[in-house]
Amino acid sequence: MNLTETLEARVALGRNKIPTTILEIMDSATERLIDKQISKKALSEGSTFPSFNLSNINGKELTLEEIKGSKATIISFYRGGWCPYCNIELQALEKELASFKTLGASLIAITPETPDNSLTTAEKNEITFEVLSDINNGLGKEVGLVFELSKDLQKVYAEKFNIDLEKHNQNTSGELPMAATYVIDDRNVIKYAFVTEDYTKRAAINEIKEVLKKL
Repeated sequence: MNLTETLEARVALGRNKIPTTILEIMDSATERLIDKQISKKALSEGSTFPSFNLSNINGKELTLEEIKGSKATIISFYRGGWCPYCNIELQALEKELASFKTLGASLIAITPETPDNSLTTAEKNEITFEVLSDINNGLGKEVGLVFELSKDLQKVYAEKFNIDLEKHNQNTSGELPMAATYVIDDRNVIKYAFVTEDYTKRAAINEIKEVLKKL
């Protein structure tokens, strides 16, 4: 199965296991985000992706210029290692890393989690590309991806799924980035932008490759 099919299968599995009352809260939160169309406020094709200075899983600060690809850079924002859909995406990206490099692209994942938690995620998914910590979602806000989880959904995460966002992100904001993937060229101009309020969806690998082939 490709990434999209794997995600769809995971959605079906989850909906069969999660109680209806919990699903209603989760679905309602996603629907409210979609209604607000917050994805339309994010940076889109033609914009310049901002420079950054973020720590990797080893605590080393890296800039975009230091880790960008010769022709392009793929930048994927994910919510955290506690998110099964994020892990599925990270694994799929890792499998394609060699082909991305052949096309002159580097790959970077960005999360609001601390480096220690990012390290755990990277080890669990056997990730070999850079995973950077965007503490307090500074870069995510600059790109226009950040939203605050509703209080009822934060409660569900904490009480039903044992997800402690305060521990993972070292803050009490309850903020997360939308699932997003950008492809930027060697001048940091965005050539492809996938941004969605629905956290179960991710950019299709074949779409990313098609963009890279044109650069």
